[in-house]
Amino acid sequence: MNFGSLALLLGLVLALVGCGQKPPATPPPPPPAATAIAGWPPTNAQPRLPTLKLQVGNQIVTAELCRRLIEIRTGMMFRTNMAEDEGMLFALPEPQPTSFYMKYTRVPLTAAYIDTEGRILELHDLEPLNETSVPSRSFRVQYVLEMNRGWFERKGVVPGVTIVTEQGPLKDSVKFVGPREEEKGK
Repeated sequence: MNFGSLALLLGLVLALVGCGQKPPATPPPPPPAATAIAGWPPTNAQPRLPTLKLQVGNQIVTAELCRRLIEIRTGMMFRTNMAEDEGMLFALPEPQPTSFYMKYTRVPLTAAYIDTEGRILELHDLEPLNETSVPSRSFRVQYVLEMNRGWFERKGVVPGVTIVTEQGPLKDSVKFVGPREEEKGK
């Protein structure tokens, strides 16, 4: 399989992911490799993931990093709480339209759809246990930051605000880890 085919397959898989992304109402059948993801579907919450400090406007947040497909698909599923200044940051493989939903997710959340430069494009409230997909209007979403419902409003964070990490820009600090990168890390 060449790199272009692998990238296309990975893009299709990401278009179908969990607390992260929901498939369209009538998706074409995925290729067999796209459905075979170890650990899916989840039956309980994933362990706490590695974290990174983010500066969101003038606020500091500790965000768990969802960089692998299984982490993105599972997200906040089965979790029962999240501290006020904690969140979950999802790194997508490339800028794209996205949609998130709340399957098995009990914590009311607001999702920030973010571009490659770390700029918040859109904010969307997500309803607990609601499997209705909340699509982005933008085709440039590279990251999604989930925070407790209303956090952005309480902190005065609006679309246009830029998010950076303690190590610099998001694009330099947080990257999607695909199957090839996972294999290299073993």
